Amino acid sequence: MMGDDLLLRRRGGVLFLVLSAVLVLLGGGADAGVTSSYRRKLEATVEMPLDADVFRVPPGYNAPQQVHITLGDQEGTAMTVSWVTASELGNSTVKFGEKPDPEKMERRAEGTHTRYDYFNYTSGFIHHCTLKHLKHSTKYYYAMGFGHTVRTFSFTTPPKPGPDVPFKFGLIGDLGQTFDSNITLSHYDDNGGDAVLYVGDLSYADNHPLHDNNRWDTWGRFMERNAAYQPWIWTAGNHELDFAPELGETTPFKPYTHRYPTPYLSSGSTEPFWYSVKLASAHVVVLSSYSAYGKYTPQWTWLQAELQRVDRTTTPWLVVLMHSPWYNSNNYHYMEGETMRVQFEKWLVDARADVVLAGHVHSYERSHRVSNVAYDIVNGEATPVRDAGAPVYVTIGDGGNIEGVADNFTRPQPSYSAFREASFGHATLEIKNRTHAYYSWHRNHDGAKVVADGVWLTNRAQSYAVFFLDRTKTSSMAIDHQP
Repeated sequence: MMGDDLLLRRRGGVLFLVLSAVLVLLGGGADAGVTSSYRRKLEATVEMPLDADVFRVPPGYNAPQQVHITLGDQEGTAMTVSWVTASELGNSTVKFGEKPDPEKMERRAEGTHTRYDYFNYTSGFIHHCTLKHLKHSTKYYYAMGFGHTVRTFSFTTPPKPGPDVPFKFGLIGDLGQTFDSNITLSHYDDNGGDAVLYVGDLSYADNHPLHDNNRWDTWGRFMERNAAYQPWIWTAGNHELDFAPELGETTPFKPYTHRYPTPYLSSGSTEPFWYSVKLASAHVVVLSSYSAYGKYTPQWTWLQAELQRVDRTTTPWLVVLMHSPWYNSNNYHYMEGETMRVQFEKWLVDARADVVLAGHVHSYERSHRVSNVAYDIVNGEATPVRDAGAPVYVTIGDGGNIEGVADNFTRPQPSYSAFREASFGHATLEIKNRTHAYYSWHRNHDGAKVVADGVWLTNRAQSYAVFFLDRTKTSSMAIDHQP
């Protein structure tokens, strides 16, 4: 008996040492966070002039412009190509194949077109064409503009969904079309990625008098250099609403929905603002902060069913996109996402979501794994606690738009905040396998590949270590290692 007691005490000592090592790896004090001391240069955030080369109209009569692609189905065997012809309708035909010469492209698809009026603006002819029955992990060339000026582009389809399929996401939000926006996009081009998860606020056309929709056209031409070659997964932000009763414009999201389709039908959604896609080993869920999400609304009903459909044996990484952040320690837009958090946070914790990405706040912030699911209005337990089953929350609304950097952080830094900085930049999420992914944030004032904030993430469904007593009473520690 004495021997057994001694053995148990020794094992307890070993467990204490292991737990202590975990605490050291996680930064010692559980509530320690970093407010970066880096200060970007005090300079104006200025939009690029309309004659900037990034806005140049492509040469040739009625040449297709503003070309961009997104997934055309849930699993990457279809791609939707969108473009604008400014002078006349032309046609909506796309030829595509594995050879770059349009004359040798063996397949073709017929698309549709649309136009819209917004106050004193009439759009060009907006074409959408979905290329179907594509092979995974295959480079395709595609061409459009037949009959006038033909332009050719290419993309590589994502790999077939599977648990150990590597994939690299670009994470961008609130981009706009300033000189800073151009640096952000150039840095992402240099860092490389397979697809972009975009968390909302695109052109900022509504920041101009009369919601100048010509700024939707310049933004489309600016983005073409990347968005024509890899799929962008779109999230609607507040600057996509374009709701302006004073101009007689009372249809929300009119320019956005005409220009940027999403594959919402393939995931059983009833609206293009909330949907899901599967990319390699990730199941990506897109939510709408500016559509109804209360109990029994279409978005509420869809998300409840969608989380049940996630197959973590095939797509172990669960990534969620929205525009308004749930955890934000900046006085700009502080707690604007609170009602959605109260509605959905427990669902995401129960589903063991890995990462939640948001924009809206024009700075950068990454949280610890925390949750606040105990709060029920009357119990007073409204303080987030460490929770190994909870996602990491990232605010990445720092793309470079005209409204400038949000540099008014709350003091002191709250315990849920791991790292924050008032700078422009972008991030990447590089999934390595079913258990590990490397997340990194890159500020614009560094070299493109310099990591200003990085962390190895362990998958919530597949591999995590947790030491806890009660999620609602004490902190939990997840092994997400700082590099």
